[in-house]
Amino acid sequence: MRDIFITQQPELLQSWTQAFPKAELVNLDLSTYKKTLPVVFWLHMNQDRQQWLTQTIQFIFSYFTNAKIVVLANAPVQAEAVYVLKLGAVGYCHAFVPAPVLKEVKKVITHGGLWLGQDVLQRLIEVSTSIVGTTPEYAEALLNKLTKREQEVALEVAKGLSNKEIARILNITERTVKAHLASIFERSGAKDRLQLALMLSVNFKPIANP
Repeated sequence: MRDIFITQQPELLQSWTQAFPKAELVNLDLSTYKKTLPVVFWLHMNQDRQQWLTQTIQFIFSYFTNAKIVVLANAPVQAEAVYVLKLGAVGYCHAFVPAPVLKEVKKVITHGGLWLGQDVLQRLIEVSTSIVGTTPEYAEALLNKLTKREQEVALEVAKGLSNKEIARILNITERTVKAHLASIFERSGAKDRLQLALMLSVNFKPIANP
C-alpha cells in the first residue's frame, strides 16, 4: 500500500521517511495515479484547518473511493478528531510522532481500525461511554472469551489508558501488552481501542475465569 503525504512542507519530515522510505510528497494533482491503487494519504494540517480538510478529503475521495486517510495535526484537538472521522478519515494523530508510531497507525487502519492520538482517544472514550452503554450480560460474555490477563488489559484499555500505562499498572512489558491486545481484538471482534471501550462501557465486576 503506497503512502502519499500532502503537506505545505518543502520536504517530508525525517520521521515520515523513516517510517515509510518509499513515501511520496505530492500536491493535489492526483491525475497520474491509478484510482485502483491501495493508498494511504497522510494529510499534514494547513493553517486554514477546517476548510482545507473538508476540501482536501472530498477531493481525494473523488479520485480514490477506497483511500485510507490519516490527518496529521501539529496541535491535535478532540473536536477536530471527531470532525475528520465524520469526513471519512480513519486516523488522526500528532504530526511529529516517531516513526514506530506511524507504522503502528498504518497497521491499525489497514486492518479496518481507527487511530486517534492518546489524549484525544481517552477523552472520546470518556464521552462516548457515558452516552453509549452495553448491558452487563453482554460485557460479561465478551470478557469470558478472554484469559484472566487479557481481561485485565481489556479493562484498562476501556479506561483509555496507553500501552505504556497498562504495562506499568500490570507490571508487564509494552510488548506483552501489544500481544494481549492482538489476541483481545481477535477474540472480541473489536477493530480498535475505541470500539473495545464501547463494547465494555458498563460498570460491573467481571466474573473471574475459573
